[in-house]
Order: sequence, then C-alpha cells, then structure tokens
Amino acid sequence: MKVLLAEDDELTRQGLAEVLASEGYQVMQAADGASALEQFRATTPDFVCLDIMMPGRSGYDVCRSIRSTHPDIPIIFISAKSEEIDKVVGFELGADDFIVKPFGVREVVARIRAVTRRCHIASGADQSKSFTMDDIEVFPAKLRATRDGQTIELSLRDVQILELLHRNPGRVLDRNTIFNHSWGEDYFPNSRTLDQHISQLRKRIEVDPKSPRIVRTVHGVGYRYDAE
Repeated sequence: MKVLLAEDDELTRQGLAEVLASEGYQVMQAADGASALEQFRATTPDFVCLDIMMPGRSGYDVCRSIRSTHPDIPIIFISAKSEEIDKVVGFELGADDFIVKPFGVREVVARIRAVTRRCHIASGADQSKSFTMDDIEVFPAKLRATRDGQTIELSLRDVQILELLHRNPGRVLDRNTIFNHSWGEDYFPNSRTLDQHISQLRKRIEVDPKSPRIVRTVHGVGYRYDAE
C-alpha cells in the first residue's frame, strides 16, 4: 500500500517515514506542496499525509487540488496548527483525520491503521474474509485478529507475514522470501530486522511467545507455520 507523505521539516518527515515503513507501507516523500502534487499525479497513492504549512502551496491547497479529482482518497493532516478553526478548515476541505504536533508514535500508528481499514472498505475488500492459524482468526482487511473474542491489533506487515505463512503450511520460508513479500524486493535484507519484527509479532499473537505455535523458527533458515 502506497502512502504520500508531504512535510517540509526533514526530521519530522524522516521520522514519520520510518514509522510508516515499519508498519509495512511504501512511502513516497515530498518536501513542499508542489512536489506533493507532482508525486500524487505520478503515483496515485492509496492515501496521503499532509503538513499544512509548507513552502509554495500549503497542505490546504494540496488537499483541495486532490479532492477535485479524487474525492474518496483518504487524507490526513499532520500539523502544528492546533486551533479549532484549523481543524474545521481541514475537515471542510475533505480531510479524514487531523493529527496535531507534537504527536506520539502510537497515536500516529493507530490513526494510520484506521485509515488503512477505510481504504480496504473503499476498495470493496471483504471485511468478513478471514483465515485461521492455530487458535486465532485473522481478518486482513481489518488489520486485526481475534482469540476467544479478544481483539489483537495488527500492522499491515504483520498481516502480510501471516498471509504468506498461512498459504504455505508446513513449508520453511527463508528470510529472503519473507523480505521480498513483506518488505519488497528493493529492501536490503537484514536478518536482525526480520527477527525483531517476528519477536514483536509473537508477543501479540502467541499464547506463549517463548514457545510459539503459529510462527515457528527453523534455525539457520527462516520460519514455518505448521497447520494442524
């Protein structure tokens, strides 16, 4: 899923890009409003994150321009402008959400996941479609799983990994296969990155992360899901 991130402050932009990339999104960056519109027209992202105060064309201008041709694409404003009128203007222009700086990573992640769910709904994805792994039921379009009625929040990358394992029961998937599927072929493989992600995923989906039943390690090779 592609995200256009327009933010003129480089540190903020890079920080947000890292958060989005860690969640499993393909991030396109722009440092000003004009570049943002150029990127949008060239790539047609799935949703857009906009700062308001940018050189040249403001985030409001960019939002207005996007809405004139793509009325349904999700747009999130991320801005230091926190007055009520700023939010009102943003929502009147068609923004789906408004995040005020400074913000916490968890807040951004939660809002991005909410937008992703809306993207899936807009694309016609079946919200009830699911698959079972051991004692959890995974709902890809909702970025969620359930166990005994309890909801487990998942990232886009979590879902991509679980889908891959589920489609290959009993097969050992090496690290390159998982990287190419869930990070993209342009990502430079790093075993530590994958191992850390799997470790965090296990904390959410395994009853006992130290003795996993869903994502099992095959030492020296990769990971495997054993369907029973």
